[in-house]
Amino acid sequence: MTQDLQAAPAVVRATSLSSSIQVEPLTCTIGAELGNVNLGAAAEDDSLMAEIRALLLKYHVVFFRDQDITRAQHVAFARRFGELEEHPVVGSHPDHPGLVQIYKTPENPPDRNENSWHTDATWREKPPLGCVLRCVECPPVGGDTMWVNMVEAYRQLPEDIKTKIASLRARHSIEASFGAVMPIEKRLALKAQYPDAEHPVVRIHPETGEKILFVNGSFTTHFTNFNTPANVRFGLDKAPGASQLLNYLTSQANIPEYQVRFRWKKNSVAFWDNRSTQHYAVMDYPPCHRKMERTAIIGDLPY
Repeated sequence: MTQDLQAAPAVVRATSLSSSIQVEPLTCTIGAELGNVNLGAAAEDDSLMAEIRALLLKYHVVFFRDQDITRAQHVAFARRFGELEEHPVVGSHPDHPGLVQIYKTPENPPDRNENSWHTDATWREKPPLGCVLRCVECPPVGGDTMWVNMVEAYRQLPEDIKTKIASLRARHSIEASFGAVMPIEKRLALKAQYPDAEHPVVRIHPETGEKILFVNGSFTTHFTNFNTPANVRFGLDKAPGASQLLNYLTSQANIPEYQVRFRWKKNSVAFWDNRSTQHYAVMDYPPCHRKMERTAIIGDLPY
């Protein structure tokens, strides 16, 4: 199916789409706002779901405004892309498994888990395919979220760096992130339940075949196969050599040319490809109510 949806509109139910999807790219490298879509009805429309998937693959993150949908409809939409995962720390809504409530209030200030560049749950053996995040309530200003295109981040790397990292693998840890604030017994129990995962530093997108820089500053702790004769001349080389390279790679998410920034409004929805992006929740707002609800779609084993 062509991705130029305005040139070739889909035939879909009137309740889910008023004419054809309106596509407004937000930057030259990532992000588009999609109009004329009702996500509550979209889950019942195979043709529309195929178009949304195609647009997700093209733009990496897509946004929808004015989605006054129920929690059940949110879950139903996300489940059209795969089964939903439970979060071991945050938990799920009691009536809607897989729906995580990320609520900030004046009495419950930001916990600083979200305002760093990260790909969700890379500490899992199979990180999420994607996530659907809906704004229930947000501050009048502040609290934006940013996404970065890690396909573009890889594409723009110097060729010698691409060669150096082609076969590297890295560890990703929930213990060193969510577990860091826990008492040691609880932290070790969390690690026992979710051992560190190992992923390629450059993964292949299973649907597009694109190469993706797949390390992040929140969950990636170290390379597992860097210390070889090709990389280490003396013992002192290995620690700074590996850490400096990892720091350089994770810093690529900071480049504005690869990013998009989205300002939330009530009933706005973001749907991102978790395989090819990282995101950052900007915590620039004073103590207030910011209520978000998220579903994460189970992914596959990175290769």
